[in-house]
Amino acid sequence: MKRWTVRPAAIAYVVAGLPLSLIGIGYALAVLYVGGMLSLTLIGLPLLALGLRGARLLGQAHARLIRAALGEPIDVPGPQQSGPGVLSWIRSGLSDVTAWRSMLYLVLRLPVDVLVFGSTVALPVLGVWAVVWTLIAQPGWWPGIGTVLAALVVLALVPSAIGATMTLHRLLARTLLGPSDSQKRLRTLERARGTALAEGTRTLRQIERDLHDGAQAQLVALAMTLSLAADALDGDQAPSSDRPRVLVSRARTQTDAAIAELRRLIDGISPAALDQGLVGALPQLTAQAAVPVTLTVDIGERPDEVIERVAYFCVAELLTNVAKHSGATQASVEARSAGNRLSIRIHDNGSGGARIGAGSGLLGLRERLAAVDGTLSVDSPAAGSTMAVVELPVRI
Repeated sequence: MKRWTVRPAAIAYVVAGLPLSLIGIGYALAVLYVGGMLSLTLIGLPLLALGLRGARLLGQAHARLIRAALGEPIDVPGPQQSGPGVLSWIRSGLSDVTAWRSMLYLVLRLPVDVLVFGSTVALPVLGVWAVVWTLIAQPGWWPGIGTVLAALVVLALVPSAIGATMTLHRLLARTLLGPSDSQKRLRTLERARGTALAEGTRTLRQIERDLHDGAQAQLVALAMTLSLAADALDGDQAPSSDRPRVLVSRARTQTDAAIAELRRLIDGISPAALDQGLVGALPQLTAQAAVPVTLTVDIGERPDEVIERVAYFCVAELLTNVAKHSGATQASVEARSAGNRLSIRIHDNGSGGARIGAGSGLLGLRERLAAVDGTLSVDSPAAGSTMAVVELPVRI
């Protein structure tokens, strides 16, 4: 049975809860009544918009109070947006979903606080009164003992009743005072957009550095070698001299290295293996891994190209982490699709202890997945193997 922990701040919140509820529902009913009665006049809609803005502020105050007293981390919705002008101010106030949700919270809080007040005050008072009445009235041994036992049972249930009603309070606040599903999705998309832009900038800078320090340097060396070879051929050296042959051989080696570097860069931008789809790309990717990998692929309908690209690089990053951090000697990759979901499981027999945000690149991987409504979960106990699960939509 779950044990409820009742904090002193929660008790103080319960005591002040009923008066706060009466004030809140009084405000909500007054705003709705006055706004509804005067809605056909010029002043009605502005008053209703003003009252809704006040309800939004009250909702934010309640959210902060619940966070401080009950420890419930409620995300406060973003500020209300309105354009210039009185009409825009009124329109934004009347269409503010957060304000209407706060108004509904002020109305529904009263019955919840009645339950909370009853469990916190009425049950203890009833139990104490039953014991006192039994001691005073003394109706008999057996009835008295039964009454005392019943009162003790009631008193023993008080902490659980308080905890249950506090849970109801948290649920109501989390549902109505926190951001709505559309607002959460908008925030997620905004973070994903920022992550995608930052990642794109980092990728471009990395490509620039690789081209400058890798392929460009090799091509410069190739040009210098060819220039030396041309000078050697145009010089006065004997025809049997081996210097031109050595320089041409060096130039050929440098050419091969530059081509290989360019292919590596191109593959990092758009892997050629993905031309065959994820089904054809994963075998090549796992074959190049630093640890032996067992691959299982059961993908029916081919996902969108964007999804395949994200999935490919996620598997590549996770296999790199396995080789660098886990000390594993064996890994497995299982990719399956069912309906509109693509699931990829990467398991290794390493030392475990991997955590998102612990410096292994998993946090950036999760943010990259969030850009396409994907998720990443990691199960990695400190003494055991690691299981990473990537969930992606097949279609954007």
